[in-house]
Order: sequence, then C-alpha cells, then structure tokens
Amino acid sequence: METSRSHLCLLLFFFIISISTSTQNSCVHQNSLKKNHIALFIFGDSLFDVGNNNYLNNPIGLANFTPYGLTYFHYPSGRFSDGRLIPDFIAEKLKLPLIPPYLHPGYHEFTDGANFASGGAGALVETHQGDEGRVLDLKTQVVKMKNVKKEIRKQIGDAETTKLLSKAIYLISIGGNDYLAPSSVFKSFSQKDYVAMVLGNLTSVVKDIYKIGGRKFGFIGMGAFDCAPQMRAFEQNKGGCDEQVSTIIRLHNEALPKLLKEIQSQLEEFQYLYFDFYTTLTERIKNPLKYGFKDSKEACCGAGVYRGMLSSCGLVKGYEVCEDVSEYVFFDSVHPTEKLYDQLSDIIWSGIDNDTIPYNLKTLVMIHE
Repeated sequence: METSRSHLCLLLFFFIISISTSTQNSCVHQNSLKKNHIALFIFGDSLFDVGNNNYLNNPIGLANFTPYGLTYFHYPSGRFSDGRLIPDFIAEKLKLPLIPPYLHPGYHEFTDGANFASGGAGALVETHQGDEGRVLDLKTQVVKMKNVKKEIRKQIGDAETTKLLSKAIYLISIGGNDYLAPSSVFKSFSQKDYVAMVLGNLTSVVKDIYKIGGRKFGFIGMGAFDCAPQMRAFEQNKGGCDEQVSTIIRLHNEALPKLLKEIQSQLEEFQYLYFDFYTTLTERIKNPLKYGFKDSKEACCGAGVYRGMLSSCGLVKGYEVCEDVSEYVFFDSVHPTEKLYDQLSDIIWSGIDNDTIPYNLKTLVMIHE
C-alpha cells in the first residue's frame, strides 16, 4: 500500500513538473520578443555582403584584406567598402545590432534577422556557371532562409515565428553581376529578353520568400554603375559612362517597378518599396559638391586610370589609397564608400526626394502593425 502511494506521489510530482515546464516554455515563446521587434533579412550581392564570402572555399570575390574596412571597423570585415553598408545602417534604424553574415559559425540570433548576401551573386545561377560553392546565388540564399525559419521556430515556437516573419523586412539587392560580370551570358540574348530572365528568377525567389512567411520587401534598383570608375577606365569609354551598360540598366529599372505591382496583384499581403538607386547615384556623380563629395569619377582605392582596374584595391602592386575617403563617392572600382551608403540608407528610410515608391521603409515597417 505504501509502495503504491509512493508511486502515485512520484507520478503526481512529475506531472506537476511537466505542466510547470510547459507553461514556462510557453511564456518564453510569448515574451522572448519585444512588441515592436522587427527582424531584418538581407539578400543580394557584394553591395550587401557583410562577410559571407569569407566562409566560402575559393570565393569569386573577397574583401577580407586591407584597406577594406579602414574607417568604421578599422579592420577588413569582408564588406566591399571602407565601412558600413546599407543593411548595417538600416539595422541601426530598426534598433537592431549589425546583422552578421549568415555563414558566421558563431551566429545564431536569427530572431534579429540574417544576412545571406554574397559578393558575386546573381539572380541567375548561370551568371557564374561552373562556380558552384564559390558564391551563394540568390536561389541558394533563399534555401538558407528556409533553414533559418526552422531555427527560429525552435527558439520561439510556431505562432511567434509566423508573427516575426510577417513583420520582418526582406531587403534585396541583385542584378549587377547578371549584367556586369565577365562570365555574364546576356550576349546570347536580346537585352530585353535577358532582363526578363533576370526578373523572372527574382519573381520566383520573391514568391518563395512569401511562402516562407515574408510580407514586407525592399528592392534596390540598379545603380549608375555604368559610370563607375571601372567603366570609365575602359579605353573605348574615354573616361565616360558605358552606353551599352546604361541601356540594360535602364531596361532593368523600368521593368522592375512594373513587375512589383504585378506581384502585388497576385499576392494579397505582399507589400514593397522600390528604391531608385540609379537617379540617386547619378545625382551624386554629376553634382558631388552638393552632397559633400569632391571626387565622383575616381575610386579612393585601386590602380590604373581612375583607379578603376577591377579587383585592384589592395591586391595589385602599386595600388593607391586616397588620403580622405569621405571625399569620394566610390571606394574601389565599383563599390561605394560608407559615406554614400549612409546617405542612401537615409533616403530608403525616409523617402527623401521621392526616390522610394510607393512607401519609404519607415512607413513600410508600420503597415499592419
């Protein structure tokens, strides 16, 4: 009889502990995120890569050596600039810590977001055909996002995960490598057909993120990289912008906003902003003094004419570095300086000069809050 009672008490004890633990776990799931917490998920190429390429075997591009990172970080973090990038500034505006690269082995705080961007990435896998494992193309980045959703679910549960993903911002910058990379295959197609291919892949990726739970997207249009130091350095351009590249960038930037409206008509809860990067960057290239710059044609770091030799910053014997990086629009042959990125992020956030449509990011964050 005593044994039976002891057994019953023991079962009751474990039952109470089980209920208590379950309740505690439920509370952890409910209270683990602040009410206004907004996560940031980042996809794209070297304009957004904060160091993912550091963890790839023989990556297509790297910026993990000096003088990259010479200003804000004072060490080469893997960012293709002298300091912070647009996603870094946006994270600060969202009151988040800087989002580390997804591939960083010590990063697991995915409730703040994740950065999947990879230098050299394209919307098309064909952009770097044969370079598997050397870059995270856009579709591979979304596969990683699916893994992140599983990790978040383990941390905060199903209901909170659904809420977090629907409120999060999904920032995307892609296309430059599809049009400008040496291995680009667009010469086999008409420019219009090729742009349609790039945007077709982008559409597929957006719909995949939507299925994962994403609802709020920020798209960065193609910048005026037809006028980057790399393009000016080509002998046939004689210090000017590359007209062929100008044409395909224009086609991309005309088609993307129309595509986003079409996607919105198909996906009921899809909300987005489009940032007119081309107009904003062109303004600063044409009128540098107006925006606090002195040189918009030459890179701060590099070799050759306009310091525009591709991949020459920190690598080529005899490369040069400017004395004051804050005076320059471009840090290397194609990537902007932290100062320019800071200005761009302010525009994306506040919608200055009407360069973000139909919303600025600050407004997008508040939709359906």
